Amino acid sequence: MKSPILSLLQELLIELGSWCRTSTDLDLKTIEARVEDEGLSFLTITLPAFAADFQKSLDQGWVDHALFAGFRFQGSLPRFLGGFFDLIFDRTSGRLLDEPSVEAIFAIRQVTMAFGKVNLECSPERVKAALDAYIQCEKDVRAFDAKFHLHKDEFQRIGRLLWGDLFSDLDLMVYNGEIVPKHGPGSTADRLIGNEKFYQTEWTERLDKYFPHGEFLVSSWRYYDLLDTVILEPGQERPVRVITVPKTLKTPRIIAIEPTCMQYVQQGILEAMAERIDGDHILSTLIGFSSQIPNQELAKEGSLSGELATLDLSEASDRVSNQHVRALLERHPHLFEAVDSCRSRKADVNGKVVRLAKFASMGSALCFPMEAIVFMTLIFLGIQRELNRPLTRNDVQSIALSGKVRTYGDDIIVPVRFVHSVVSVLSDFGLKVNARKSYWTGKFRESCGKDYYAGHDITVTRVRSLLPARRTDVQEIISTVSLRNQLYKAGLRDTCKFLDDLVRNLIPFPVVEETSPLLGRWNDEGFTAESFHPTLYTPLVKGMMVRSVIPHNSVDEHFALLKVFLKRGELPFADRRHLERSGRPGSVDIITRWAPPY
Repeated sequence: MKSPILSLLQELLIELGSWCRTSTDLDLKTIEARVEDEGLSFLTITLPAFAADFQKSLDQGWVDHALFAGFRFQGSLPRFLGGFFDLIFDRTSGRLLDEPSVEAIFAIRQVTMAFGKVNLECSPERVKAALDAYIQCEKDVRAFDAKFHLHKDEFQRIGRLLWGDLFSDLDLMVYNGEIVPKHGPGSTADRLIGNEKFYQTEWTERLDKYFPHGEFLVSSWRYYDLLDTVILEPGQERPVRVITVPKTLKTPRIIAIEPTCMQYVQQGILEAMAERIDGDHILSTLIGFSSQIPNQELAKEGSLSGELATLDLSEASDRVSNQHVRALLERHPHLFEAVDSCRSRKADVNGKVVRLAKFASMGSALCFPMEAIVFMTLIFLGIQRELNRPLTRNDVQSIALSGKVRTYGDDIIVPVRFVHSVVSVLSDFGLKVNARKSYWTGKFRESCGKDYYAGHDITVTRVRSLLPARRTDVQEIISTVSLRNQLYKAGLRDTCKFLDDLVRNLIPFPVVEETSPLLGRWNDEGFTAESFHPTLYTPLVKGMMVRSVIPHNSVDEHFALLKVFLKRGELPFADRRHLERSGRPGSVDIITRWAPPY
């Protein structure tokens, strides 16, 4: 009996083949044979590598026989998915057709990328390799630090042009004590969650200068004597806890879980920094923290005009050196000390404590904004080198307001005319440009989860979990319903029918609108009421509703008052029981309910 995953892939192949009027029978046989020999890794590792080679072929305009390792060729093109390839490239020469089929491009990417990010644990060998790479990355950062002095002056000059006013404002805020810490939702190295974070018993000597523990750990100084806080000297500080979380079966994602006190202050600085960048009409065009849409729109524009490149960095956050950040903040002593005080200096990697050369790993609240600031500084340094003259403030404003340069994390957009110089500068400073995911020569572009070819959206729908087999597979059911509805929006209606039948065998699965609280299927034809509310007479349907179980952890007395004082905004707390339970849901369940289908 065929596995549900292979049955889903079969439905995809048949429907995509009908779109492009080509047979996919041999392709399915190839997949079945390879999965039998290689297991799920063929779907989760080999096919995504095939997709990366395909995208590189699109970018360069021809198929290289050095690509598509492990797949046979017929003429100048791979045999696998050959019916689709013939609609995109010439089989004799391997060259891109003058008018390649956008549907076929989408089809190849959808089939080969569908299972690339299934939420499964990597093998112990791959986890170990990822942690070893983390340690090696530290050595690489130190090696580039030794050469940083060669470029420091021009790096700092560009930094002053871009961020001088921002850093001066933040420096004054720190000096005046206007930055107020806040707790984030994530895990911490000392394993405090939710309301437990208001009972912190650790603070550091470094933090205490600008963020006195008596000011921010209790609601009022009158309760200072009730604190049982240990002030840690630098050598005693708790290291970040480095862990791996699922990303792909090829390699896990590495994150560093910060101590509560560090995360608390980092969040406060992040808030002040983000507000000022968003409110600045120049800086807000260059970097963003809240919306990926500007990057996505620029990627689409680049795919149409060919004038904008999309760049992707490997190990982006882990390769931003602390020396980069120190150089940028050097003339702003109060901000520098505040940022440095909440930067963890050590990491616990599988029980081995290492001193960090990087500024911060993913997990620090300041990792994302500071890496974006460093990347943008290097981008403008690359532009300066290409222009072969010092940039002025007017140059910065002109380039920024052109709307052609932007970064969201490590998703970078730059004009093609500057791309080689920018890539060179990024490399000079120890960063690794991912050549397999950076594009500037053809009509393919990708940024922030959106992919385009010649202006057409060819973003694929990804399978995030294995398909459910029983009612108790809650996470898999929730994920499969989301997958079904994304495929529906992508126009793959026949494939949706397969998933509809699968889900219906497990739970009620009514037609609902996107705003409904129920797990349901989206349908352009609209819902059919199964019942009506007894007093409101609004339509109701029977379905499953997701119920998140929030951990119970209470906070009371003056610590509860502190939580109220630290709340942002004028609206009340969304959960009336927020003093009794808080934090990210510990588990989720689905329960049967009658609810509105809209």
